Amino acid sequence: MSSSDIFIGETIGTAMLILLGGGVVAAVVLKASKARNAGWLAITFGWGFAVLTAVYTTAPLSGAHLNPAVTLGIAIKDGEWGDVPTYWAGQLLGAMIGAALVWIAYYGQFQAHLTDREIVGGPGAQATQAKAVEAQEKGAGPVLGVFSTGPEIRNAVQNLATEIIGTLVLVLAVLTQGLNDDGNGLGTLGALITALVVVGIGLSLGGPTGYAINPARDLGPRIVHALLPLPNKGGSDWSYAWIPVAGPLIGGALAAGIYKLAFV
Repeated sequence: MSSSDIFIGETIGTAMLILLGGGVVAAVVLKASKARNAGWLAITFGWGFAVLTAVYTTAPLSGAHLNPAVTLGIAIKDGEWGDVPTYWAGQLLGAMIGAALVWIAYYGQFQAHLTDREIVGGPGAQATQAKAVEAQEKGAGPVLGVFSTGPEIRNAVQNLATEIIGTLVLVLAVLTQGLNDDGNGLGTLGALITALVVVGIGLSLGGPTGYAINPARDLGPRIVHALLPLPNKGGSDWSYAWIPVAGPLIGGALAAGIYKLAFV
């Protein structure tokens, strides 16, 4: 596959991933959404379907890595690094585009949420319990969770370990079960397997940090959150931002190492 196919495929696929994944979070947490308070199951299955849709759509173009940690794991497995920058660039750009599309789709809900005194505080606001969880976290604005992840308990070592473990599970599953016949991207059956693995990770390991398990999925939307003209949006929590980047990359590298030791 050509560099242009890789870049276009990863941009489109990652944009679709974030549009549907971030979209389900927006649907569940924002005021004036018909799906508000649908819960964690809706979010985890929504992200799983987002993976499934994005992979099936763009696998013929780029192999549908859609995740720098997956790209890193495949590069370590094969020893081929030439296309890694192209994959990563497309994934980051796609994640930013997807986050911007979520904002457009839920524009009215963002406005309603961020101008509600019970959410953002101010005169007439009631107890802190009524505010969004994100607003209670140091450095995180009340809708940051729609764009990127944050921990329930801020412990850098634990948070990093959780992201490493979750991504290790994902990338090892991709390397052992999900690749196409050429071994350079996800296959038809692999897309379904990977989507179900993402649902499983969300249900089992998503509680502590929100399971980024993908550096582009977290960093791209976090940048968009910082840039968007959202009223009362608060901070983008940059002090935490390194964890959902470093953790998944470490997890992806470890998964590739285990694969080469145990399965080759």
